[in-house]
Amino acid sequence: MKLKSVSIGRLTTKNNVFVAPLAGFSDFAFRNVCYTLGAGLCFTEMVSVKGLIYKSRGTEDLLETTSAEYIKAAQLFGDDPDIFVAAAKMKALENFDIVDLNFGCPVPKVFNNGEGSAMLARPELAEKIVSELVKSGKTVTAKFRMGIEKGDNVAVEFGKRLAGAGASMLTLHARYKTDYYSGEPDYETCLKLKNAVCVPVIFNGGIFSSADADAAMERSGADGVMLARGALRSPWLICDILGVPTPDKGELIKKHFDMICERRGESNACRYFRKQMALYLKNVSGAKKLKEKIFAATTREDYHAVIDEAFPSEDRR
Repeated sequence: MKLKSVSIGRLTTKNNVFVAPLAGFSDFAFRNVCYTLGAGLCFTEMVSVKGLIYKSRGTEDLLETTSAEYIKAAQLFGDDPDIFVAAAKMKALENFDIVDLNFGCPVPKVFNNGEGSAMLARPELAEKIVSELVKSGKTVTAKFRMGIEKGDNVAVEFGKRLAGAGASMLTLHARYKTDYYSGEPDYETCLKLKNAVCVPVIFNGGIFSSADADAAMERSGADGVMLARGALRSPWLICDILGVPTPDKGELIKKHFDMICERRGESNACRYFRKQMALYLKNVSGAKKLKEKIFAATTREDYHAVIDEAFPSEDRR
């Protein structure tokens, strides 16, 4: 794909290979890994503005960053403009360069609360949230889906409203809410959106290889791509798309795990990292037995031993 920088308000990214906010995964350590591999922009997992305002346990922890994040981007969700503005003024967000708005989450507990993808049916409110946040001085971006269900494609009109209200970049997950994460993404809708607005448009959906990224850029007309599940399984996909050498995978995974150990303590890290490790092992020979070992692991040494077994030196590049 054609690599280029992306201008987002006053900010400029190093390239146009981005990594999506991924609930339960996009913590400081995962973002550090992705930035180290060369990603142009990464986002925190989605954070509830109500959780921030009301000091919900663990909410501010989602906003921990590292020095690798040369641009810091937090994704927020909610449905009240006043609460968004109040949250944006909090100390927890003062060092973030970008506030990204989640108008696409399909999870029932979010949707049924009128947030996430439910905002696609409330375009005036979404527009007001963007407008009020822009007034607060933050660089505002937004990620959204095409609509709630097939036959109700609102992407272009919704995107025009957000751009008109001051959003500096739009990311389209080119599926409907009811699709969740399955089905062929709609490249044509992204192309129509790109032709309708004057801000960068990023394509998200179905990118698991450099060939997928090439096709997405060519067919969607987008300014860049946003990786999601593909990056969770293989963050070195970033290197493939950028055309740079992949570092030692085993050492990379150890670094990822060790950062969690330093933050959470060894015992908690061993439990917390299981879901991520299961994804790393997805296409590895003997994955079932390796996963069993991971679920039995209780120390850093246990984890390192499984990583060495899964990614032996002869497979490292």
